[in-house]
Amino acid sequence: MVPMPVAEEGGPDMVSFRELARRLVEDGVVSSMSNQRVSQLAREDPDFPPVVPVGRSKAVDYRLARPYFAGRKSRQGQRTDLKGRPSAAE
Repeated sequence: MVPMPVAEEGGPDMVSFRELARRLVEDGVVSSMSNQRVSQLAREDPDFPPVVPVGRSKAVDYRLARPYFAGRKSRQGQRTDLKGRPSAAE
């Protein structure tokens, strides 16, 4: 089990991936976000905040996730599968 940090105002602010995506957009941290993208980042990015299973869902502490997304560089539309390959002109 992953220990969750406790803030001065109380315990962690645990939210589902769907609620996290909604709040990030509502708070202006990102322009758009889907729960599917949050799930993908949780699977693929080792720097993603700790995820806690809750029944069949997963939750994350919003107090940790907000700074993660605020400091993350957006790469919308970038083809990461081609990164590092020489171009056809070379």
